[in-house]
Amino acid sequence: MIEVLDARTARRWAVSALAALGQAREEIDALNVYPVPDGDTGTNLYLTLEAACASALVLPADAGLRAASDAFARGALLGARGNSGIIAAQFLRGWADELGETEVVDADVAKRAVLRADEQAWQAVARPVEGTILSVSRAAAQAAANAGSLLADVVSAAAEAARTALRRTPEQLDVLRRAGVVDAGGRGLVVLLDTLESLVLGRSSRRTSRRHRDEPLPAADLSACGPEPDAPEPAYEVMYLLDAAGDRLPALRERLASLGDSLAVVGGAGLWHVHVHVDDPGAAVEAGIEAGRPRQIRITNFTASRAARTRPKASVGLVACAAGPGLASLFEHAGAVIVRHTTGRRPSTGELLAAIHRTHADAVVVLPNDSDTLSVARAAAEAARETGLRVSVLPTTAQVHGLAAAAVHDPARELDDDLVRMSAAAGATRDGAVTIAVRDAITVAGICRAGDVLGVVQSDFTVVGSDLADVAGEVLDRLLSGGGELVTLVTGEDVPAGLAPAVADRLRRSHPEVEVSVLDGGQPRYPLLIAVE
Repeated sequence: MIEVLDARTARRWAVSALAALGQAREEIDALNVYPVPDGDTGTNLYLTLEAACASALVLPADAGLRAASDAFARGALLGARGNSGIIAAQFLRGWADELGETEVVDADVAKRAVLRADEQAWQAVARPVEGTILSVSRAAAQAAANAGSLLADVVSAAAEAARTALRRTPEQLDVLRRAGVVDAGGRGLVVLLDTLESLVLGRSSRRTSRRHRDEPLPAADLSACGPEPDAPEPAYEVMYLLDAAGDRLPALRERLASLGDSLAVVGGAGLWHVHVHVDDPGAAVEAGIEAGRPRQIRITNFTASRAARTRPKASVGLVACAAGPGLASLFEHAGAVIVRHTTGRRPSTGELLAAIHRTHADAVVVLPNDSDTLSVARAAAEAARETGLRVSVLPTTAQVHGLAAAAVHDPARELDDDLVRMSAAAGATRDGAVTIAVRDAITVAGICRAGDVLGVVQSDFTVVGSDLADVAGEVLDRLLSGGGELVTLVTGEDVPAGLAPAVADRLRRSHPEVEVSVLDGGQPRYPLLIAVE
């Protein structure tokens, strides 16, 4: 049993919680009927927490709890997806604000943190609704405040109260009762608290999913989830990051509240994440321009989503070639069947064909993620088509292109639609890398000697130097010369300690407007793979 939470155990919880949300993602998606029955709450919560974990990983290993919790909350804010993701991000910000004065969490600190997180989550929503993630959060906070004097007492009380509150959500929200489900966002919060409880009590994670492997997914009765005749649903979801002073927020909230519903504005220190459902997305963006500088604007057409729900869902499988164990894990989280390639050996046609069949899908997308594997992937796809399968090869020639494509893969889309979205994501990603020359050679940048550091930009060796961090910085400068909002650093199996944090720190100084994510790829030969989106 853990008596206090420090930075190391907090990181353990973050990794475990992300894995638990990954396991429960499909279940939570299937519960999603409120505020819009678009079946993506589990995915949005997963992506929000994934962004939080990636932000924390940029920090050095010896970073304290205050720094880690702040980075975690900031990453969640920047990567928040959907209404539940926005609220979860503010919940995490509340935790971080309370932990800003300590390096360990005991029972008293945990009580204050849960109460503050709940308070901030409720304040973030313009019109709080009972029967949602907010009800689950309030129940957990109240139970924690009245718990015993041990950390385990506090965490267990919060988790148990959350589970009880989740079961009550259909009694509080009629759309849940009619659909026969509990609230999807509340279910996600229960997963997070269950994982924390398991960690503190020193037992294996439980309740990450309500179903067993062969048990069918809980499915909402969507026929009962349509809007009331006098309360039509807005047509668009609008989300954006906003750089603005805090005193501009009241007018912004008032303006957005007049335009639509499901309004949430979260953040602090001049950076906010705005979420609203409206019929006029242009007006929602203009409101942000009046308040400050909106960026990373995302607009989703609910009308198209509702039309898609009336059609039978497709099932698109995904096969991805991975160059390292960390990359394999990332692709697996996106739902891919993995084919590994090792140094000096590319996957065979037979291996790719077997992976295509292991998807058990009638339509499959293959990500070769390497120029030398492209022809082999096409041969495997041709062989699979002879058996009646629909197989398409997306010509990704770098691991980071494959990661970008896999991140937007949705097995429930039609194959052509999925291909278009994945292709757009891969095409919007510029790739780079750093490696060590193993022999003398002539490159685009001139002669290199064995042991020199080589920088790769868009598949060409364009930088020769002697220091990994300096070369990585030069590669990033070239990749960002055409603009960019997000940089992803994928560390290799032999990456020197401190390289990724050093590169990330340099990037923050030279390009403060760019967000940075660090992932563990485990690939050989390349200490860093770099992506700019």
